[in-house]
Amino acid sequence: MQFHPSYAYEDFVEGYRPALTDDGQPTFELRPGPLRRIAAEAAANPRATYVLVIDELNRGNVAKVFGELYFLLEYRKDAISLQYSRERFALPENLLFVCTMNTADRSIALLDAALRRRFWFVPFFPGEPPIGGLLRRWLAAHAPSMAERVAALVDLANERLADRDAAIGPSHFLVPGIDEALLRRVWERAVLPYVEETCYGDDAKLDSLRYDALARELDLRNADADTADSNGDIEADAEADAASEAAPPPDGDAGDA
Repeated sequence: MQFHPSYAYEDFVEGYRPALTDDGQPTFELRPGPLRRIAAEAAANPRATYVLVIDELNRGNVAKVFGELYFLLEYRKDAISLQYSRERFALPENLLFVCTMNTADRSIALLDAALRRRFWFVPFFPGEPPIGGLLRRWLAAHAPSMAERVAALVDLANERLADRDAAIGPSHFLVPGIDEALLRRVWERAVLPYVEETCYGDDAKLDSLRYDALARELDLRNADADTADSNGDIEADAEADAASEAAPPPDGDAGDA
C-alpha cells in the first residue's frame, strides 16, 4: 500500500464508507481497513510472519493515519478500543511493518520523534552501500558494453548535484541492452524533469546536468585518461631503452673483446 496526503485513519484502520441498503438506499457502513484485515490474518496464524509494506510513508500525515497505533506499535501485548467500532484491538507480534520513504519527495523532518523511536531506519542512497556500485554491477551483467558509460554519467551528475537526498538512483537505467540512444532518451524524459525541479532558479547548474553537457565532460575525461596512458607508455619505453643502453655487455662479448 502507499500513503499520500489525503490518506487517513479511516483508510488505514477502519472507517465509515458509502454503501447501499438492500432496497438501494444510500447509507454508510463501518469497514475494516488494510491494517485490521492483515492483523486478523496474522492473529489467526501465529506461526507465520506477516509483513505490511507501506510505500511513501512520509507523504501522508503519519500521526493522523496511525492514530492510537503509536501505542500498539510499542506495546504489542496490550489492546485498546478502536475509535469507531469500539472493539478491543491489538497488533499481533508476528505482524511486521516495512516502510519506505523518499527524502527527495518530502522531508523526513515531518516524522515526529514518537514514530522515529518505534522504527529502525536504514538509509539507501545511490553513493553509499548497499546501493553504491549496484548500477555498475547490474549493467556489467546485462549491458556490459554500456556499463561504464552509464554509471560514469550518473556518478558525474550526482557529483554536480552535490545533494545525497536529491541524488539520481539506478532504477532508471536497469534496462537490459541499454544503448546510447536509450540512455539519452531516459535522461531527457525521466531524469531531466526531476533535475529541473531540483535546480529551479539555477540555470547554470541545470545546463551542466543536461545530457550533452555530461557526455562532453565524460568524453574529455576519457581523452585525458587515454593521453595520460599514452604518455606513460612512451616514458616507460624510453626508460627501458635507457636501461638497455646502460647495461654491461654479455659475458661472451666481453671475452671476445
